[in-house]
Amino acid sequence: MSYFIAVCMGIALSACCGFRIFLPLLLSAVGARLGWVPLQGDMLWLAGWPAIACFGTATALEIAAYYVPFIDNLLDTIAAPLAVAAGALLAFSVFPAGDVTPLWRWGIAILAGGSIAGTIQVGSGMLRLLSTKTTAGAGNAVVATGENLAAGGGSVAAMFLPVLTAAAMVMVAGWLTIKVFRRFFSGKNGK
Repeated sequence: MSYFIAVCMGIALSACCGFRIFLPLLLSAVGARLGWVPLQGDMLWLAGWPAIACFGTATALEIAAYYVPFIDNLLDTIAAPLAVAAGALLAFSVFPAGDVTPLWRWGIAILAGGSIAGTIQVGSGMLRLLSTKTTAGAGNAVVATGENLAAGGGSVAAMFLPVLTAAAMVMVAGWLTIKVFRRFFSGKNGK
């Protein structure tokens, strides 16, 4: 796999962590187990059965919790830093080592993977707050379902169409950044 494609896969998988933290980790671990996700030697533990079992349990709990009104908003407060960490971990796991030291790989993974995961998480959290405000939490299940589909579908797409998926996720992150910036800094309330 070329370096460019591996970086695109890392960015795309990381972005999916902004929608759900554990679902992309689970799907990446299963994909690595099936040979679809090329893990670097120091990250092969992700494809092991203990990791798959842990990520599977965490995924089920995370998805279920996001369907409980107001608990979902509480989860968003801790999800942003966890999404950054999960995004950086996924990016690091697929970025080719080559002649690059682990310090450089981690730096690139945090900057590329962690930042896009954090951006998407903040944007989806803002969407959930808007849904809570306008529907008293009744519409949050629709938001949660959309996030689940984006995290799952994006993760699978990242394995087979990494360049297109990365480009789409970068556009989503850019759009969310513009919306959040306008909402909080321009005084126009996002209109």
